[in-house]
Amino acid sequence: MTTWEGLLYGIGFALQPGILIYCVLGVVLGSFVGVLPGIGAMAAISLLLPVTYYITAEAALIMLAGVYYGAQYGGAVASILMRLPGTPQSAVTALDGYPMARSGRAGVALFAAMASSFAGSILGIAVLVLLAGWLTRAATAFGAADYAAMMILGLVAASTIGTERVAKSFAMVTLGLLLGCVGTDVNSGVQRFTFGQTELLDGINLVALAMGLFGVAEVIGNVRDPDRQAVAERIGLRAMMPGRDDVRRMGWPTLRGGALGSFFGALPGTGSTLSSFLSYAMERRVAKRPERFGHGAVEGVAGPESANNAAAITAFVPTLTLGIPGDPIMALMLGALVIHGIQPGPLMLEARPEMFWGLVASFGIGNLLLLILNLPLIGIWVAILRIPFRWLYPAILVFVCLGVYSVRGLTFDIVAVAVIGLAGYLLALARFSPALLLLGFVLGPLIETNLRRALLISRGDPMVFLERPIAVGFVLASAALLIASLWQAFRRHTGPDRPRTT
Repeated sequence: MTTWEGLLYGIGFALQPGILIYCVLGVVLGSFVGVLPGIGAMAAISLLLPVTYYITAEAALIMLAGVYYGAQYGGAVASILMRLPGTPQSAVTALDGYPMARSGRAGVALFAAMASSFAGSILGIAVLVLLAGWLTRAATAFGAADYAAMMILGLVAASTIGTERVAKSFAMVTLGLLLGCVGTDVNSGVQRFTFGQTELLDGINLVALAMGLFGVAEVIGNVRDPDRQAVAERIGLRAMMPGRDDVRRMGWPTLRGGALGSFFGALPGTGSTLSSFLSYAMERRVAKRPERFGHGAVEGVAGPESANNAAAITAFVPTLTLGIPGDPIMALMLGALVIHGIQPGPLMLEARPEMFWGLVASFGIGNLLLLILNLPLIGIWVAILRIPFRWLYPAILVFVCLGVYSVRGLTFDIVAVAVIGLAGYLLALARFSPALLLLGFVLGPLIETNLRRALLISRGDPMVFLERPIAVGFVLASAALLIASLWQAFRRHTGPDRPRTT
């Protein structure tokens, strides 16, 4: 099946009523959670994971993907109107979007965010279609050692790229790997870290872990400010129409942001958050008047929004074609597929073409729906933002408990999600990244499986990782990232700004 044949096949599959309804549900829900500050796509997808048990794998993946890129659209609304980022990626949008709103140009800022988001998504879809087949053909040469080395590179990249607290990042990844070891060893049948609890024989519940880290932890964090309430003015459609100068300024930043996001989204360990920040930095660097940024420059809205939406699409490239999640949300997507007994990888395009090409086609359909729906729904989103948080979060806790209990019917999981939520809140206070913990938790068992398989094939010889060209490339890349991180840490501690002791 050629690329274009697969795309046409996917469009026909995605337009089936039983699939299309989940696509619509996902994008609408994604916009909703994106608008609400502090919730985001991670918590929403975690809450929806139990639902995926009762629908097909294709419908589940399309719905969860809709929540993911739909949240990118909704996240810009609260950032522009109230300077309250609905998602981490939209934090950059607030730098210039909120000043535009304060100066009476909120409608123009919202239009720029939505138009550039749609353009970036389309560019990301094009990259996904063009690269997926090539990556799949290249990945057929991968062995167990190559997969293990590549997953390790993903964890190292996630811990080192775009972060100044490398030690804390490694600590979270390591903790995630250890939590992934809990349960019964598949090869030997030995119980590991269960402490006599029969509920842990199958390991820690992924849904409970995700809901606790990103749902309950956010609720606890907002308890300290229960009276927090957002107020916004009504915005009409006429106020959203940009002028000719705004359209001229949006063009190149949108293209540059989409290209940057498409590239970084396909790399494990980077993701849409880093893409949006890099896009904003690049626009400031190439601008003729960089002093405009931070005071209402439309380029500061168009570039980052295009970048994070393009990255949200191309993040599915390594996840589906190589089985390597590029960020924690993709790790949840991978977990949803594992729940259905599906292992993404190089043969997925041949074994499950309806899933891959249906998902790609749903990207285009979903983003078109988002563009059409979000313009008239601005008034509704603004009204939702007026609801006090003290009314929203009790309802969220109820849905968390129902969702966790519905997976296995165990009260142990409800207690576990409460404990995990408290731990996630404490980790956030200490500036640890719970997202990296989840990434290590999902990738840990996969790394262990491929590492054992590679050593069994080589009869216990670890040199297999240096004998295969693909594996040695990943090993060298991981070593280079580690050396670069150590060098940067050394320069910070020995440079002129190093802390001095008396």
